[in-house]
This record gives sequence, structure tokens and C-alpha cells, in this order.
Amino acid sequence: MPRRTATMLASTLILIALLCAGVFIKVPYSEMSPGPTVNTLGEASGEPVLQISGRKTYPTSGHLNMTTVRVTGADYKMNLVEAVYGWLAHDSVVVPHDTLYPDGKTEEQSTQENAEEFSQSQESAKTAALRELGIPVQTRVVVSTVLKNSPAEGKLHAGDVIKAVDGTPVKEPKDVAELVTKHEPTEKVVFTIVPAKDAAAAEKAGKEPVGSEDITITTKKAGEDDRAIVGIQAGPDHTFPFTIDIKLADVGGPSAGLMFSLGIVDKITPGDLTGGKFVAGTGTIDEDGKVGPIGGIEMKTVGARKAGAEYFLTPDENCASAASDIPDGLTLVKVKTIDDAKKSLEKIRNGDTAGLPQCTTG
Repeated sequence: MPRRTATMLASTLILIALLCAGVFIKVPYSEMSPGPTVNTLGEASGEPVLQISGRKTYPTSGHLNMTTVRVTGADYKMNLVEAVYGWLAHDSVVVPHDTLYPDGKTEEQSTQENAEEFSQSQESAKTAALRELGIPVQTRVVVSTVLKNSPAEGKLHAGDVIKAVDGTPVKEPKDVAELVTKHEPTEKVVFTIVPAKDAAAAEKAGKEPVGSEDITITTKKAGEDDRAIVGIQAGPDHTFPFTIDIKLADVGGPSAGLMFSLGIVDKITPGDLTGGKFVAGTGTIDEDGKVGPIGGIEMKTVGARKAGAEYFLTPDENCASAASDIPDGLTLVKVKTIDDAKKSLEKIRNGDTAGLPQCTTG
């Protein structure tokens, strides 16, 4: 066999061997890639994403698309070939597995956490939208979860309204933890509550719940920490003057909050926010309308542009990262609050795009 042919054959065999080895060698990495986008003004799976009843709504046009990121599952083990391909690809990012699933978090745990964050983001989006329009929203502190085998199990229940702790009125969820941790472990703490069933019945009747009861719980030590706990998580619960349902399956996390809130504003106010333009975006939102940063911004801008977006509402804290690689034809618009977003949408609607606050790498 000629030397040149033998060399080429040997090189080919080595390459095949390396590729085979790469397929079987597992590496501790995960992949992020652009996920689907959904128009909050439109439909998903055959039904409107935003369903509002008890309040007049108005026709809308254009797009206010929320964006998503696909990630490999917690139990999926990438091989070396997949990791190298992901590193070289323009529209995906390979990151250490622990970045997406810290502390050995399972896929089931991650899915549950994302579902809870998504649910909370919907409540914050509704509250932010209504407050932006000056529509009153009543807020109260409730028991969100009760840990198994905790002192509170069987005494407090999800949905119980917490009126006071040790006689001190509770105004925000953080007040509960602060009041409980003033105790030493094994001391007693008194919760003044309205049971969940009574609160739900009063809300259905459009009335304030009447009466409350005191529940005494003995605190315990929080693991290796010396803090006193009772084993609950407190959270906000809102009462809206009309019904707002967000129907969107197979999505998790808090990053759609901004786009949901803008969709709600657009639905319940005359005219339309976009002027028929295709706008996408991302960002968490709190009850006061402040927009927060999210993960996977580069994947979301790519996904938005592929879907047809011309403008992308970008959280201020994500701007520098997003601006480092802007898809052609996409304008990144910096936002800090829902009010910022509305003002930018007005400029887009009126064609005053030179005045938009754009993202830069600086």
C-alpha cells in the first residue's frame, strides 16, 4: 500500500476512533438554545393567552411576544461531541451543568421551582399592570407552603391569611420571617390567621373575611443554623377587581412577567401599544412595575428575531450582555420599569425610533 494511502487511512481510522470516543465520553455540561416565542396578545394551543372577564377589553394589533430558552434536562448527560458542537454553534450556549442545576437539583425539582416562579410572575404581572393604570389591587399575606414534618404542619395551611404574629400586624411576607426569628428555638409563637376556607368564601362573596383565630406553634432550630423557624413560607395574595387568567402551558420561570403585564395593559385600554409592530421582550417584574434581569438573554434575542421581531424590550441589567451580539435587524430597547416600556412602545408606534433608549456594550 502506498505510504500516502496508508497515512490517509490511518488518519481516517484515528478520526473515526476519536469521534466514537467523543460520543461515549460524558461531560458535565448542559446546553441552552432559543426556545419558542408566544404573542401575549394572541393565542396558544387554540385559546387566548390572556383571558379577561368582568372588565371591558379592546382590540389589539401587532405582537408583544414573551420569549423562552430551551435547556437540556437535569438527567441528560452531554457527550463530548455535543459539547464541542454547542461551543461552535452561534445559536446555542454550553454551560457547566451546575449553572442550571445547582446543588444536585433534579429535573423534577427544577420543574416544580420553575412552575412556582411562573405562577408568581403572573400575579406580579397582573398587579403591576393594574397599578400602572391606577386600578386598586388589594394585597394580603398568606401561607404559601407548609413544610412536611415541620412544627406548622397540621396547624397552618396553604392559603391561610396571616393577620399578625405575636400580636404585631403583618403587612408584607418578609414581616413573618422577621417576627418568627426574634424567637429562640423551642419558644412559642402565636399566629393570628383567617383560615383559607373562610378567606376564600369571603372573597367569593365579595366581602372582607370576618373573624380570626390564634394558632400557637413551638419553633424549632433551622438545621445547622440557630434561627428559629416554624416551617412555612409566606407570600402575597392579591384580590383583583376583575378576572385575569393567563393560559400558557409548558413554560416556567419568572422572565415573562414584563410581557404579560404589557399585554394586560394593552387589552384593557383603548388603542393599541404596538401600532401593529412586532415587539418581543423579556424581564421579571415586581408588583411596583420594576423590571429585573433574566438568564439566557442571548438565546432569547436570537429566538425573537427568528420569530420576526424588530424590537426587543431588554432589562437594563441585561443590556451589555445582549448588545455584545445583536441579531441583524433587531433593535434592543432598554427598560427599567413598565412605564419605560410603555413610553418606548409609544415611540415605536409613532415611528420615533431615533429616540429609543437602546442597549450598548458600555
